[in-house]
Amino acid sequence: MERKKSVWNFFTSGYLLLVLAFIYLPILYVVVFSFNDSKSMISFAGFSTRWYEEMFQNREMLESIWYTVLVALIATGVSTVVGTVAAIGLSKAKPLVRTIALELNNLPVLNPDIVTAISLMLLFLSAKIQRSIVTLTLAHITFCIPYVILSVMPKLRQLDDNVAEAALDLGASPWQALRKVIIPQIYPAIFSGALIAFSMSFDDFVISFFTAGVDVQNISMYVYSMKRFNPSVNALSTLIVIAVTLVLVLANVIPALRERKNKKEEI
Repeated sequence: MERKKSVWNFFTSGYLLLVLAFIYLPILYVVVFSFNDSKSMISFAGFSTRWYEEMFQNREMLESIWYTVLVALIATGVSTVVGTVAAIGLSKAKPLVRTIALELNNLPVLNPDIVTAISLMLLFLSAKIQRSIVTLTLAHITFCIPYVILSVMPKLRQLDDNVAEAALDLGASPWQALRKVIIPQIYPAIFSGALIAFSMSFDDFVISFFTAGVDVQNISMYVYSMKRFNPSVNALSTLIVIAVTLVLVLANVIPALRERKNKKEEI
């Protein structure tokens, strides 16, 4: 029995290693070749930072980075606020209204991106709104809101309604109850929704391609429009990986430090 168990553990561990290798080896490959001295993606000619230097000298790439980050930050901020307020409102709505609203909220998530992209493009064209960074931002806000609602709603279901009602009975205004009672309890879900919204906006190509103006392009559109592969993209990808890793580390370390500090204060 123990032998069968050890064999099973060996195969499960090996399968897990294969999955992790399949996910992370391509990323490691890009990181390594971002320091390659030649344009080759097969042979490593020597360590160099020339592609990082070229990236910071490439005005078109820097503009695409600027547009990507700007749109992602605006879309994340607006969708987080709107999605959180909508989720709180739906949690207090009648069951039938809440069910219908959540089903409608799932449509943009389940729809293929191409359907959402063409729908938004036709909406802007029918309204005679010229495509620009404004339409691009509005489109990103539109498809980010459902993800925030889906992140916040499960946490709201776990809350005790009596806590907010007790705050109101003790003299707190609805705004104070929201700010000091409800939001602190659902803050992790709000933060998760914001991270998902940012990553969805940062990574989007299809919807951006159909809703952006002629003079506006994000990173994915820039890579798509390249006539030849530019190794500077490896450098850009490496910086993005480092930034995402730092955000994830901080997102996990800071709450752990706060919890540890609170436990020490209780002792």
